[in-house]
Amino acid sequence: MDIFIQLLIICPLVFFAGLVDSIAGGGGIISLPAYIAAGVPAHLALGTNKFASCMGTSVATFRFIKNGKLHITAALSAVSAALIASPLGALLALRVSEAFLRYVLLGLLPVLAFFILSKKGFREDDAASKHSRSAIIRLSLAAGFCIGMYDGFFGPGTGTFLILIFNIIIGFDLLTASGNAKAVNLASNLAALITFLLSGAILFRLAVPAALFGIAGNYIGAGLALKKGARIIRPLFVVVLALLLAKLLFDMFA
Repeated sequence: MDIFIQLLIICPLVFFAGLVDSIAGGGGIISLPAYIAAGVPAHLALGTNKFASCMGTSVATFRFIKNGKLHITAALSAVSAALIASPLGALLALRVSEAFLRYVLLGLLPVLAFFILSKKGFREDDAASKHSRSAIIRLSLAAGFCIGMYDGFFGPGTGTFLILIFNIIIGFDLLTASGNAKAVNLASNLAALITFLLSGAILFRLAVPAALFGIAGNYIGAGLALKKGARIIRPLFVVVLALLLAKLLFDMFA
C-alpha cells in the first residue's frame, strides 16, 4: 500500500486514539487496528504503535504533572510494581489460555459501564488523603502489580483499569487518578519501546508522522480532561469499555 494512503488511514485514528487515551485510557484499542488496516505487518505494527503512543503519553503525562494532578509517591510505587509484574503476566500467558480471561471480562465490562454511568460511578473528591503514606504505597504497589500482570498477560484497557483502581479503590480524585495512570502507562510503554527499538521493529516513516498526530490528540485530550473533569471522562469511559467489549467479541468469533 502506498505510504500516503497508509498515513491517511493511520494518522487521524492515532489522533483520535490519543484524545481518548489521555482522557479515559484504552487508546491502543483504536490505534493498533489502524496500523493493521493500513497493511502494516503485526510485529511492525506493535513497535510502530508503541513509538507513537510513548510520544503522546509523555505529553499528556506532562500536562497532568504541570497542573498538579499527579501523586508522585503513588505513581512511582505503581510503576515499580507494574514493571516487575508485566513480564510475569507474559510468562503466565504462555501457560494459561486467554479464553478464561476473555469470559471474565465479557461479564465484567457491562457491570463496569453501568457503574460508571450511575451517579456514584466516579469519586470526584479526594479520599486518598485519609490514608497514611504507607497505606497509599501499599495500595499503589498492589494496583501496579495487578494491572501490570494484566498488561503482560492480555493488555487492552490497561490505562482504563488503572484509572478506576486509583479513583474508586485508592480514593484519588478523578484527575489525579488519570495522571497517575498516565505515569504508569508511560513507564511500561517506554520499557516495551526499548525492546522494539533494539529489535528494529519500528517503521519510522510511519511512526514519526503518527507520533505528531498522537501528541496533538493527547495534548488536546488532557486539556479537555483537566477543564471538564467527569463530564467528559465518564462518557468516554463508557465508549472505551464498549470498544473493548467489541474487540473481545470480535477476537472470539472472528
